[in-house]
Amino acid sequence: MKDATRTKFNDICTILSGKSVLVAFSGGVDSTVLAHISKECASDIALLTVVSPTVPESELLGARIVAGELGLELKEEPINWLEESNLSENLVDRCYTCKKALADRWLEHAKSIGYDMVIEGTTATETEGYRPGLAALEESGVDSPYLQVGITKAEIREYARENNLSIAEKPSMACLATRFPYGTEITHERLTMVATVEEAVQDIFGVECVRARYHGDLVRVEVGVDELSKMFEPEKLQLLDVAAKDAGFTYVTLDLQGYRTGAMDESLST
Repeated sequence: MKDATRTKFNDICTILSGKSVLVAFSGGVDSTVLAHISKECASDIALLTVVSPTVPESELLGARIVAGELGLELKEEPINWLEESNLSENLVDRCYTCKKALADRWLEHAKSIGYDMVIEGTTATETEGYRPGLAALEESGVDSPYLQVGITKAEIREYARENNLSIAEKPSMACLATRFPYGTEITHERLTMVATVEEAVQDIFGVECVRARYHGDLVRVEVGVDELSKMFEPEKLQLLDVAAKDAGFTYVTLDLQGYRTGAMDESLST
């Protein structure tokens, strides 16, 4: 690790030193590294995962495993996401509203156990494009240490490798709400449809990074650009076609640009 990068992580340690810290925990690389640093530098640490239908069950199971690897207890708190019309209606400000609701839960829990601060893992890599959730976090008073010191996703993965964390190469995962065009109502059935297709793509083609974007009776599959070459075996494509139809779609298509963040925001600039 470069000295400049190590200095940034030391700066986070200084920020957390002497503080009791609640980590908004997902089990992904960003929150796991943040938990690892907090365990080393904070006076006390708690992990909280807000459980929602927009988070795949596999991600929740993964978070429990990673928390165990860190030797930390994971608290889980449910949120009735689909029963909140300002979320399930999926308007353009959905991410802002959702992050505000999450921040409120994190802060309430921290207050209930007498903790000094809440931290979450937004990185310096995630400041471009349409990011209404960042404003919600800033307004709520949740701290984003990576942003404060300018740490990128690549630097976080470097830290994870150096510290032998199991999630060092884990692909980024956004909540399932990002699979739907704005204005498309999000329901339990539709969440299940896209989650099922994503699992099928991973199982059939052996890819790690996948998004199944919902477009009514059509599902648009994105995989990592470096994994696109895995997607052109006719027999496997037929298996995916069957899996997508079993999930409730009529058509399935492959996005030739591959996965990119904010794909559902692209229409906002047209």
